[in-house]
Amino acid sequence: MPQLMRTSNPALNDQAFRGAGVAIGEPMTLQGTVNKTGVLLLCVIATAAWTWNIFMRSHSQESAMSLAMVGGIGGFIVALVTIFKKTWAPVTAPIYALLEGLALGGISAIFELRFPGIAIQAVSLTFGTLAVLLLVYRSGVIPVTENFKLGVVAATGGIALFYLATIVLGFFGVHFTTINGSGPIGIGFSIFVVIIASLNLVLDFDFIENAVRAGAPKYMEWYAAFGLMVTLIWLYFEILRLLSKLRSRN
Repeated sequence: MPQLMRTSNPALNDQAFRGAGVAIGEPMTLQGTVNKTGVLLLCVIATAAWTWNIFMRSHSQESAMSLAMVGGIGGFIVALVTIFKKTWAPVTAPIYALLEGLALGGISAIFELRFPGIAIQAVSLTFGTLAVLLLVYRSGVIPVTENFKLGVVAATGGIALFYLATIVLGFFGVHFTTINGSGPIGIGFSIFVVIIASLNLVLDFDFIENAVRAGAPKYMEWYAAFGLMVTLIWLYFEILRLLSKLRSRN
């Protein structure tokens, strides 16, 4: 089912269920995936709150950034392991969520110190976007056609390449100040990225629904929940970045 399962999420692409086969025992269910997603959200919130409290007590940006770096790098490594070893997802997915919570809490606290109230705004907009797009997907307002999938995949790939180029060129003193700034171009770019990140949720919903219909193994509930968390965390950070640009103009 390579065409049916196309998604720009590297965790939930057309290779994710290839080789998994139809479940021999209890199959993957939609409710089970929702439950696993809830567990991962609790893991993210727990470590994010811990890092947040450390920063708010000490106001040490160094300690917050150290924890954020550990969480970000560790989460990236665990994510790669999960993608290549899907059967490990029941163990690696919660570890990924705990590590990403460190990054989320540290970065959010630093933004909060500069822009009071920005963190709760970003959280509210992220979950609001999730709820709205889930309703839109269930109602069929946005038809998940092959052209739609291809467009989102291409846009996401372009954003990923741009971010990679930004990091590499930054080591050589080349910075995209206009795009990363709070001017009209910078804000427009952030709005575009938030829209693409949001549309990835639609592809994730479609992918999970098709996987359940295909009778994927039970452990894939953890893997699907992990993939959805990857998109949600990306969306949160992009919304946080957009809000910071808007607040910088005031």
